[in-house]
Amino acid sequence: MTIDTQAAISGFIATEPRLTYTEDGVPRFYARIGIEHSRLEQDGSFTQLEPTFHDMTMFRRAAEESVGRFHKGDKFVAAGRVHEYAYNKDGQTIQTEEFIASRIGHDTARTRYQVDRTPRQQTMARQAPARDATALQPSERSMTAQPASALGM
Repeated sequence: MTIDTQAAISGFIATEPRLTYTEDGVPRFYARIGIEHSRLEQDGSFTQLEPTFHDMTMFRRAAEESVGRFHKGDKFVAAGRVHEYAYNKDGQTIQTEEFIASRIGHDTARTRYQVDRTPRQQTMARQAPARDATALQPSERSMTAQPASALGM
């Protein structure tokens, strides 16, 4: 059996995520994201290049859950697909693309956090508080990292 794969990206959230709804009422997460790039030099060192910026969306429950968990500046890893599309602007057809994420998580190599392993059915019973972008300062959002266990093969 072959391994089912998807495209994956890592980057940072460049704008505060927004939750909107499609014409059919489907929740939609939207944020501009930045992807960092570097160039390998002949001496083995790396030169940091300018980041590129792209659109990222998610839909349905993933959108609703993610909009409260991700903020501008957060580092992430996401799996999904690239969606190419065209639109008209000022009489010209513009070709562009967006990344539609089906899964997203904070980048564990660059983010400290704690994991809540409470079974989801118990957490769903609790009403989530309204999102207030000013309620959490960056130092409050950064949690002390828990030691990671080593994986062996």
